[in-house]
Amino acid sequence: MLMRTDPFREFDRLTQQVFGAPGTWSRPTAMPMDAYRTGDEFVVHFDLPGIDPGAIDLDVERNVLTVKAERRPVERGESVEMQVAERPLGVFSRQLFLGDALDADRISAQYEQGVLTLRIPVAEKAKPRKIAIDAGSAEPKQIDA
Repeated sequence: MLMRTDPFREFDRLTQQVFGAPGTWSRPTAMPMDAYRTGDEFVVHFDLPGIDPGAIDLDVERNVLTVKAERRPVERGESVEMQVAERPLGVFSRQLFLGDALDADRISAQYEQGVLTLRIPVAEKAKPRKIAIDAGSAEPKQIDA
């Protein structure tokens, strides 16, 4: 099972809107994601438009998957005067707590058209399986008292 917790995400978003430009706070900004199970794997999509694939880091430690990405400012000439700057810059981060039923050693990642897709297989030990029944002897055993 895939679990996520970030109780301060909405508070951070609101604080950034009220007090300053997004991406300027020391706490990394969360990134939007979708997650679902299909067959024997979980698929997670993170929206990371405009981020260089080399600026994305994936780490797994003790069943915690951390995704960090950095959107750097675009180089502009000295004569450029910004009129609107709404696209957040800086570090984006998200942590997913992977249950024991997932195989964290076989995670695969693909980045295409601004979307990072992770595929996390279900661990073999967590897949449903048939258990053989040993019929044994049909005669009841007698216990001496």
